[in-house]
Amino acid sequence: MPVTPTLPVRWPAEAIWEAVAPVLPGFTVEVLAEVDSTNSELMRRARAGRPDPVLLVAEQQTAGRGRMGRQWHSGAAHAVASVGVIPALTFSLGLNLAPADWSGLSLAVGLSVAQSLHPDIRLKWPNDLWWHDRKLAGILIETTNWGDASASRYVVIGVGINLRSPDATGLSTAPVGLEELLPGVDAAQALLRIAAPLVQAVQRFEAHGFAPFQNAFNARDALAQLPVTLSDGLQGLAHGVDASGALLVATAHGVQRVTSAEVSVRPQPGPGYEYL
Repeated sequence: MPVTPTLPVRWPAEAIWEAVAPVLPGFTVEVLAEVDSTNSELMRRARAGRPDPVLLVAEQQTAGRGRMGRQWHSGAAHAVASVGVIPALTFSLGLNLAPADWSGLSLAVGLSVAQSLHPDIRLKWPNDLWWHDRKLAGILIETTNWGDASASRYVVIGVGINLRSPDATGLSTAPVGLEELLPGVDAAQALLRIAAPLVQAVQRFEAHGFAPFQNAFNARDALAQLPVTLSDGLQGLAHGVDASGALLVATAHGVQRVTSAEVSVRPQPGPGYEYL
């Protein structure tokens, strides 16, 4: 049986470069057919003395990573070749930053991505995007010093977005694909929506910290007023985030500030709520 050739993805590299280069000198856009992890690749480059501002996109990741060492699956390698469809959009933005306080960066990133895609996307502290209690996307941020320790750090911001709903087997939270929110939007179109606003948001964070993002994040907070269980066993009611991005949890011993460096948070079923 003859094989019908598939069209390659037409990535909007030039359009993204034109939008970002004026505010981020030296910026480039690079697309790889396959890589172990876009985050890992940019971290390797930075440690080898190549801390260039770049948006690195992978059509296929073979060893994608999530927060706390979890694996991020971006679909089987044959998905692009056989049917011309990329099941997940995976990319990393690498650039030098020198904010006064790094707290809340992942929240600002998640907010920017959500705002670029759909008004109904919710943010699950500290680094996930949800739609109707299903996970749509995740964020992984890593940094490294590449020169003078007193200088700015090179930050790699990795984003993985399900385009099609993947298999939920073994997952604690059911996933969802972007196609359910935005039918017809492909990887290239989603990236074009996200890239330039994300750079602007990161630069705003560098200049002003998380405080300018606080209210908008809380308006999309998926955990607001819900019972939660922290990884150390502490339980309470989530009350949004403060100006530094710390999660506020009302417990029997008062309101606790929780930072991403200390715990992960998982919803705890309560009256009227059901979690998959």
